[in-house]
Amino acid sequence: MKILIRGAGDLATGIAARLYRCGHEILMTEIKEPLTVRRTVAFSRAVYEGHARVEDMEAVLAGDLEEARQILARGDIPVMVDERAGVRETFRPDVLIDAIIAKKNTGIRITDAPLVIGAGPGFTAGKDCHCVIETKRGHTLGRLIWEGTAIPNTGVPGNVGGYTIERLLRAAEEGRIEPTVSIGSQVEKGQIVAYTGGVPVYAAMSGIVRGMLQEGAEVKKGMKIGDIDARCETAHCYTISDKALAIGGAALEAVELYGRIKGKYGLVILAAGRGERFGGDKLSSQIHGRPVYQYTLDLARSFPGVEKMIVTGNERIAQAALEAGVTPVENREPDRGISWSLKLGLKAMREKKPEVEGILFCVCDQPGLRAATIQKIWNRAAVKREKIICAGHEGRSGNPVLWPGKYFPELMELEGDVGGRAVMARHPDQVEIVESRDTELRDIDRKEDLEEIWERRWGI
Repeated sequence: MKILIRGAGDLATGIAARLYRCGHEILMTEIKEPLTVRRTVAFSRAVYEGHARVEDMEAVLAGDLEEARQILARGDIPVMVDERAGVRETFRPDVLIDAIIAKKNTGIRITDAPLVIGAGPGFTAGKDCHCVIETKRGHTLGRLIWEGTAIPNTGVPGNVGGYTIERLLRAAEEGRIEPTVSIGSQVEKGQIVAYTGGVPVYAAMSGIVRGMLQEGAEVKKGMKIGDIDARCETAHCYTISDKALAIGGAALEAVELYGRIKGKYGLVILAAGRGERFGGDKLSSQIHGRPVYQYTLDLARSFPGVEKMIVTGNERIAQAALEAGVTPVENREPDRGISWSLKLGLKAMREKKPEVEGILFCVCDQPGLRAATIQKIWNRAAVKREKIICAGHEGRSGNPVLWPGKYFPELMELEGDVGGRAVMARHPDQVEIVESRDTELRDIDRKEDLEEIWERRWGI
């Protein structure tokens, strides 16, 4: 797969290493003057040296995407100076990983690639990315988070060799850095290891210099400029760290999981109901200034790598769907019930995508449904492909439902106002429920439901 990694520091390099060694194409982006402390194990070094070798891998500075493609063709890793990773618009990666470790989201969106991963705090899985990697040292390091955030930044560095704050070297003054020692050097507590803005920086502990910014880099007072390791293992200065590899392993897990579902599933939104219990066009009713149908269409945008369709007889909804990248399927006979909409969507999806192995059916009146829940359904399908997988709460099943292809014939036999629940009832042992919030399963049937939403009782 094509993978774009934003950032090329030591942790981003650990991610690149795991993925590159498994055969993925890696393109990395960096800022004009990288400030990577552990630069001997970071591909960011290629920005000011032209190339950077880390272990058995070679990264090369690329001036543009065409040059990057040539570097990829040679089997190396291109690094481009592109602070905002704008190259994603033309490179069109399968996976985008933000690994600049800024402790905040500085510009990625869940719609930027079929799989978007955020490393560390500052990202929310299900909102601005599909998953988050925990980067804090400890028991949860390297875990994938498919809903929510990583542990917030504490400002206290992780324990390495029994030391935390003491192992960091910080700029004594604003200005250019002039190291007096090199990476791999042994230093003693109290020794001058660098000058910043002409002011000396002293080691707060004895050990080996594991990292140091490049000479001449502009720094601000208090900025991290170096790292001392009490373990005094020279090899640690020139090999990717355990932390970086753990984070890289998490990225590889997410990528491999996505690879198992890539191109195999479609998403069909059912939006042709007559709204009889509601007493009118409920999908066009407003929730906080947006029509009900827009919530589901916006949710669909979160999965740009999935073929998406909507079954509707409403021209306004069809037009909004096109703008959201969702193909409208016209239902001219809504009186034939939900089974007819389901069959129209299934037939259209199979005609456009004959190789489809499963279809996720969503209804259009569940404004509380979240992208994280849909993502968890995809993930479950990656390992349980033959199961009917649906959202649910405390044992109660609900929508959406992912149907494997072997159930398509049964779905096509449905008649009247009968949905897939009738098929699920025939195969109770084949149903897998992905736990979701109760408010996600609620659909709008009555005008009173809208009043509850306006009162914020649905969490919308």
